[in-house]
Amino acid sequence: MKKHYKLILIVTLLLTTFANHKSIAGIEENTEQKTLTLAFIPQENPEKLIGDIIKITKYLANEIGINVKGYVTQDHAAAVEALRSGQADISFMGGLPYVLAHNEIGAEVLLSEVYRGRAFYRGRIFVRRDSGINDVKDLKGKSIAFADPISESGYLYPLDIFVKKGYLGQDEDPNNFFKTVYFAGGYQQAIQAVANGLVDAAGVSQYADLLLTPEQLAKVKWIAESTDIPSHVVCSRKGLNTEIKENFKKAMLKLNTPQYSYLLKYVYSPDGYVEATHKNYEHVEQMAKRYGYLK
Repeated sequence: MKKHYKLILIVTLLLTTFANHKSIAGIEENTEQKTLTLAFIPQENPEKLIGDIIKITKYLANEIGINVKGYVTQDHAAAVEALRSGQADISFMGGLPYVLAHNEIGAEVLLSEVYRGRAFYRGRIFVRRDSGINDVKDLKGKSIAFADPISESGYLYPLDIFVKKGYLGQDEDPNNFFKTVYFAGGYQQAIQAVANGLVDAAGVSQYADLLLTPEQLAKVKWIAESTDIPSHVVCSRKGLNTEIKENFKKAMLKLNTPQYSYLLKYVYSPDGYVEATHKNYEHVEQMAKRYGYLK
């Protein structure tokens, strides 16, 4: 069977870059750090995120007592690279890029998002209601948009749906089943492509439909969902000042309280955050090994 040649090339190049720069990620803790830099993945409209970042960094700066700035990365890989290079101290990202960063550059998980009382969610396959597509087998020879090649709910777990049903081999090129495979850059972009009739399906987070307008939402439905996925993480680079890291965690956990919960809408709109450890992401790590992201 054909391998995921393009995907494996992307991951190989990414991990080679990390491996060649591990010494940078292992810098000693800076006790005089004056600025905390946050990296945000573009899972929704980047223009909206830019405005949200201004609000949340202002709050965090007041809570932590140092300057806090943030920016939107080009994609998931860029968020991991930012932690590696020291361009970012903390990143909001999915479980898959986190386990890659943990294994290759020592990134540390700090917090997990909570949605609807749970620290896990699922990937889903969305199609248009008027498409006549009611089962994933109907997507043979059709087009599909995923979010990002190193997204767990925006690629890996939705793809696994087709593998478990026997329509794709674990190492098989997805183009053997689909007519065309696109990476849209984020959940919102991928599911909007379905709503607007640009592609036949999207493989994204179960909550991606919350990013649609009411008019767009009325046009889509989901036809399959993945196994449980640990929620998105907030993680730090190796060597981040311990006091800053702890103060950041305390400030973020305050968002769980009624007084500060309104700020959650500026960090991808979860219901809250809980502390997490790497153990919470071992299943994602196993999936990453199974599909060749990690050895």
